[in-house]
Amino acid sequence: MLWLLVWCSVMAQPVRPDSVIKLPPPDTCGVVSVEQALWHRRSVRTYSDAPLTVKQVGQLLWAAQGWTRGPTGRTAPSAGATYPMELYLLVGRVVGLRPGLYHYLPDGHSAALARAGDLRAELAAAALGQTSISTAPAVLILAADYGRTAKRYGERAPRYVHMEAGHIGENVHLQCEALGLGTVMIGAFDDGKVKKLLGTAQEPLYIMPVGWKETK
Repeated sequence: MLWLLVWCSVMAQPVRPDSVIKLPPPDTCGVVSVEQALWHRRSVRTYSDAPLTVKQVGQLLWAAQGWTRGPTGRTAPSAGATYPMELYLLVGRVVGLRPGLYHYLPDGHSAALARAGDLRAELAAAALGQTSISTAPAVLILAADYGRTAKRYGERAPRYVHMEAGHIGENVHLQCEALGLGTVMIGAFDDGKVKKLLGTAQEPLYIMPVGWKETK
């Protein structure tokens, strides 16, 4: 199949550990209304074998944490514009990206390769063996630095950070529906193992596998 040949040719290209990939510009005008996306939104745990494209995953990353009006305006509201979230993309089968762990950089709408290789099975093991993670072409991981919000709001920071995670999760769900994709919000995982995989001290909050809905 054509998509498999393209994907294999992408895999053959060498990638430096410090690679930063400029993502395609996000679309800001789609064909699916907000009301339609809300009506059809469901948790999807089973995906087809078809890969995603770099355009699609870039759109999802933008929907989660992208800029809308410069660094003080993003797609999801943040208490006091403290922006405690960091977003990661785990790539398994994405045409245009090598398998690996990428860190999303809202400034410039790009993704930096943090670890090369297909890490989906490792992440699934850290999430109590949930197979939707190991079979999805790509996985978004949301992690928080509570200190950014605590500097301004003190002990109320966790509340605001968790509210923001919910905003982001719904953005991703609705964007998936607009693209004809499926996702599910996963919160059951071993925090320490996920942090080790990410190579960060940030606290993981959400795991969001993404893929084409399996047709019956």
